[in-house]
This record gives sequence, C-alpha cells and structure tokens, in this order.
Amino acid sequence: MNSHRPNRPSLVRSGSVVSAMTMISRVLGFIRDQVFAIVLGAGPMTDAFFVALKIPNFLRRLFAEGAFAQAFVPVFTEYKETRSPDILKALAAQVSGTLGAIVLVLAIAGSVFAPQLVGIFAPGFDAGGERQQLTAQMLRVTFPYIFFISLVAYAGGVLNSFQRFAVPAFTPVFLNISLITSALWGTRFFPQPVIALAWGVFAAGMAQLLFQLPSLWRLGLLVMPKWGWKNSGVQKILHLMLPAIVGSSVAQINLLLDTVIASFLIAGSVSWLYYADRLVEFPLGIFGIAIATVLLPRLSSIHANAKPNEFQLTMDWGMKLGLLVALPCSIGLLLLSSPILTTLFGYGEFSPEDIRMSTYSLRAYALALPGFIIIKILVPGFFSRQNTKTPVRIGIIAMISNMGYNVVLVGGMLYWSVPAAHTGLALATALSANQQAIMLYRQLRREKAYQCSTQSIRLLVRVIIATLVMALVIASITPELSSWLTMQAIQRALHLTGIIIIGIITYCCTLAALGVRPHELTM
Repeated sequence: MNSHRPNRPSLVRSGSVVSAMTMISRVLGFIRDQVFAIVLGAGPMTDAFFVALKIPNFLRRLFAEGAFAQAFVPVFTEYKETRSPDILKALAAQVSGTLGAIVLVLAIAGSVFAPQLVGIFAPGFDAGGERQQLTAQMLRVTFPYIFFISLVAYAGGVLNSFQRFAVPAFTPVFLNISLITSALWGTRFFPQPVIALAWGVFAAGMAQLLFQLPSLWRLGLLVMPKWGWKNSGVQKILHLMLPAIVGSSVAQINLLLDTVIASFLIAGSVSWLYYADRLVEFPLGIFGIAIATVLLPRLSSIHANAKPNEFQLTMDWGMKLGLLVALPCSIGLLLLSSPILTTLFGYGEFSPEDIRMSTYSLRAYALALPGFIIIKILVPGFFSRQNTKTPVRIGIIAMISNMGYNVVLVGGMLYWSVPAAHTGLALATALSANQQAIMLYRQLRREKAYQCSTQSIRLLVRVIIATLVMALVIASITPELSSWLTMQAIQRALHLTGIIIIGIITYCCTLAALGVRPHELTM
C-alpha cells in the first residue's frame, strides 16, 4: 500500500473547512469591493481596471482553478493511490516545471501584446483613447499574475489530493488584502490612482505562491521543477486539460463575452455587472466551489479503486447539499439585491443610479446561481473518471446558446431603448448556466454514472416549499430602496442582517417542520 495514502476525513468536515476559509476570503472580498466603490465609484477608469483584471483572471480560471485543477487532481490522485512515493515526486517535479515554463511564456506574451488584447476583449474602448491606453498599461502589470496563480493552483491541487484543504482555501485572502492596501494606501503614489490596484494584483500573486510552499515541504513534495513534456503522467494531464479548458470554464468564457458586449454599452456597464457578479460569487464560492473542491479528490480516489456504489453515494451527497443552499441563496439575492448593494457599496462615488443599475444585473445573475452550483457539483463526476470530452461538448453548446441569448436579449433591449441593456447579458448567462447544468445531469444519468436518488428528489420538493415560505417572509419585511438610501451605514447593516437572519430561521424551521434532519446530509 502506498505510504502517501492518508485516512480520509468526512466530506462534511472537509467541506466545512473549505467553506470557512472561503468565507474569510469572500468577506474580505466584499470589503475590497466596498473600498473600490467608495474610492473609485463606477465609471470609465474603474471599467479599465476591471477589464485589465478580467483578462488574466479569465486565463487563471482556465489554466489554474479550471482546466488544470480538473485534469491534474485525478491523475495525481491515481499516482498517489497506485504508485511509489519516488514516482509521485517525479511527477510533481515535471508537472510544476512544464506548467511553469508554459505559463511564463504566456505571461510574457500577454504583457508584450497588451494593447492588442484590450482591442480583442474590450473592442468598445476607443482605440488610442485614454480608457484603452490605461487598460493596456494596467494589463502589462496584471498579466504576470497568471504565472504565479497557475503554480498556486498546482500546489493547491497537490494539497487537496492529500485532503489538506485549509491552506489552498485560505490562499485567496492575500489577493484581497493586497488590493485593499493598494486602494487605501497605494493610490496616492500614481497619477492615475487606479494603477495602484494593478500592482496590488502582481504583489498578491507572489504572496499566494510563497504561502503554499511550506505546506508542500511538509509533505515532502517541494521538489525542483523539471521540464517533463514527454513524461506519461504529464502527457495524460495535458490530454485531459486541453478539452477541459472549454468544458470547465464555460461560465468564465460567457462572462468575458459579456465584458466584450458591455464595452459597447454606456459607461459603467462593466462595473455594474462586476459588482453584481461578485455578490453571486459569494454563495458560489462558499458552497458550490467548496463542495466541488472536496468532491474531486474523493471521487478520483473512489474511481481509482473501482467502487461505483460509493461514487453514486458521494455524488448524491453533493447534489443534496447543493440543492439545499442553491435555491434559497438565489431567491434571497433576488429579493434583497437593492438592500445588499446599498449596504455594501452605496457610499462615496457609488451613486444611487449605480445601485439601481447594479440591482438589475444582480437580480438576473441570481437566477444563474442554482445552475452555477449544480455545474460545480456535476463536473467532478466527469473529470474524476478522466472524461473531459463530454463536458466540452456540453460546454460548447451552452456557450453558443449564451451568445444567442445575448443577441436576442441585449439586441431587444437596445432596439426598445431600455436603459439597463446590460441586464440582458446577465439574463443570458442565467439561461445558459441552467441549461448546462440540466445537460450535464442528463448525460451522467445516460452514462449510468449518477442519478438523483429518491431521497434527493424528496429533499428538492421540501426545499422548494421552504424557499417559497422564506421568500414571502422576506418580501413582507423588506423596505423600499428609498428607505435604505436614507439610512446610515450602521442602520443599513443591522437592518439587512436582521432580515437575513429572519429569512434563514424561517427557511430552517420550515425544513424541520417538513421532516428534514441533519443526518440526511452527512457522509
């Protein structure tokens, strides 16, 4: 038996660790976005930074948290379960060396061709104009982030394979701390204050990588990187990774396409979509990504040891937990969009008009949340079995559908002179995300890899009932936007917290009255 194999902790405990660490990061993320809104507001210069951040962030989701992680963890887990420690170390050295070399070349190329990339990803920014030039200037600083964060993803994949979830889940905290510091302190040193944020991104990449190295050393896997293109394990990862670039990152491609279209709309559209997306990312990160993070290594181990029944039970656990949180979070965001945006961002340069326009996009994005969470849970069911082609096919269909939805919805809003045309982009994302989730589930069922159990279906019915009851209570006690605008910051926070607590209590009590018990969700 491989000496590297640890005793496996429960999925609930592992998921709780990831959720707790992610909660810290997301709370700091909200503070970061509050600082952005107060210091910079929503306008052309803020749009420029968000585009300069979105381009490397998009590649990060592809090469780091997306395709690479989905391809690397199953192969690395297979080696850990079936090969010797020396072979595992050799794989670690060659994967880190090959990945590092590839993304280093990519980072250099991205910095050199920054103006051309801005022209591709934000064609609505006037060529040679101030906003286009500023975006390119910041992109040269932010693009190297892809090098650091790809190696962070490699280190996190190794740690997750050994059920060490806390350090990788805590690592994003450093990005938020760096950006908050840059916004509050660094902006005074630049003629364009927003440039300080770009340097904050660069510094965060280095900090995140350095933070994970001691944990690799304790596992005995902090090895000298080597070029290993021809290594069979590296080739297997690359073979799985190439199609996974599309399959695991369709949501990010859709969001990037939204940025392209939004760049043609009125100034502020990119920022309004950004702030709304950040709020949807909060429950997605705490629940959806946390569940997916613990599912992938566990499912990969189960598949490597050929235990189909345990595979079904583990997937069903993920689905039940996902259903339990996705629907109430979605409806809560939909109903409380204006109060949340007002409480978090409605200060300084972030005007009531910015709140109103961001509210439209948040309500639309809230409808995408169930799809996003279910996708995060279902995709490991494919990748853990080293099947990347099927999610790619489904992802391409969803991406093409999203483009069609964009044309119809945004085009229709522009034709009818609707001022909040950016809302069409968020609605299109919601439609395509839920479509993708349904298609992934149907395919898993056809492959007889996973099918929702009777218990999961019964839970879904009870969750729908409890969510409706919660929605009625929240709607009845939530004041209009005009009332929130007259409140002081502390009043807003206390009032919003009270409504959320009442909503959670209502939801939980209704579930309990319907017979839902905690032991149904343990594994």
